[in-house]
Amino acid sequence: MVSVTVLASGSRGNCSVLASSRTRILVDAGLSCREIGRRMVLAGDHLLNLSAVVISHEHSDHIAGLYVLARKLNIPIFMTGATYHAWQRWARDNNEGVKPQLAKLETFEAGRSFAVGDIAVAPFTIPHDAADPVGFTFRADGVKIGIVTDLGYMPASVADNLRGCDVLVIESNHDVEMLRGGPYPWVVKQRVMSRVGHLSNEALAQFFAGDYDGSAAFLILAHLSELNNHPDLARSAAEHALAPRRDLLRNRLLLASQHRPLEPIRL
Repeated sequence: MVSVTVLASGSRGNCSVLASSRTRILVDAGLSCREIGRRMVLAGDHLLNLSAVVISHEHSDHIAGLYVLARKLNIPIFMTGATYHAWQRWARDNNEGVKPQLAKLETFEAGRSFAVGDIAVAPFTIPHDAADPVGFTFRADGVKIGIVTDLGYMPASVADNLRGCDVLVIESNHDVEMLRGGPYPWVVKQRVMSRVGHLSNEALAQFFAGDYDGSAAFLILAHLSELNNHPDLARSAAEHALAPRRDLLRNRLLLASQHRPLEPIRL
């Protein structure tokens, strides 16, 4: 059995747990170590069961709890070399100038798969304003799971990587009109809407109506902005785009939360 649990998703912290019968991977560590542990317990799991951590990029909402987590658990931490150096700079700036080290660092390159236990991990490049950002697909026991957030648009290369997913966790960050009329400074609005920013409800709907292959039994809308989006808007845009090609037995639509874990999805 393979499962995925989104512990948190949003601008204030992102992390998920992907598990097979023998291996558990934490994908990103954007909450404190304590909070990650608390949410794993709420989801019926435990922090000490983790086999490894994989990191998509170095922005704080994806790595805030990593240093404490790595010291506490002493398990392998996987990220690209460029992301590691960017994380070191971030951690040094937030840790009184001390340059942190990871005792069990494992580096990878986008486009080259690797294994964690019995789970095959395939990282791929995504368009975002970070050092070397990646999305992931995971395969175990014949199940494919995709996790991709923090991308300014949907390139064909990303769509290709997401084909055949049984579960797809994907960004639906903002409603364009809410963002334009919202409280962010204009320079931040431009960054979010740029091709290295975040995927809007409308852009995701275009993907669902076009290049998306319809394979996922579960679609999880993730990284919703609390200020520039509303769950009803995100859901409505996605459902409208999916409606012409939707199979009643597939593409169940869920929304990830910033404040509580989703129920584990098991396949």
